[in-house]
Amino acid sequence: MTQISTQLKYFDELKRTMEWLATQPKVMFVGQTVAGPGTFMFQTLRDCPKDRVLEMPINESFQMQFTIGMALAGYIPVSVYPRQNFLLLATADMANMLDKVPDISDGKWPLKVIIRVATGPDAPVHPGHQHIGNYAQALRKLFHWIDVVELDGPEQIFPAYAHALERTDGKSTLIIEHGNYYNEEYYAKRMKTSAS
Repeated sequence: MTQISTQLKYFDELKRTMEWLATQPKVMFVGQTVAGPGTFMFQTLRDCPKDRVLEMPINESFQMQFTIGMALAGYIPVSVYPRQNFLLLATADMANMLDKVPDISDGKWPLKVIIRVATGPDAPVHPGHQHIGNYAQALRKLFHWIDVVELDGPEQIFPAYAHALERTDGKSTLIIEHGNYYNEEYYAKRMKTSAS
């Protein structure tokens, strides 16, 4: 693995990690605004090869079903949802299909899915309460075969995605980013406040 500097920036580390993932065999990015601008998450994917990104319609449930199908076909999909509030529309498919396939198949169909989602940024403009939810605690209680990981600092980003890619325990990984931390000034202010 690459040595990580103590001066990492959240956005830069996300972008570097996405570009690394795009070089890995079987990895495909699927989701909303993965192939073109539209949300803050696209900027981390903008330099990934176009044959590694697949734009999906705004239908969160269909996207999760498609993602599960890709995993069953041998791909390692990184399914991108710009906001946790939107991911809630795919939670039934996660809870009733993705999280159950290992048990239903007696472990014969281990799925490796990486679900990339964010809590939406509430600054500099508040987008509305239906865009900034964080349901990490509830999701941890809901799933057995899906790990829920929150990225609270840039030093956690690459190791979390590398572990999700390389894991051999039959689990999928839901990785939660914090949209506010994409803004370097916001993140620096948060670090200063938590240190005092």
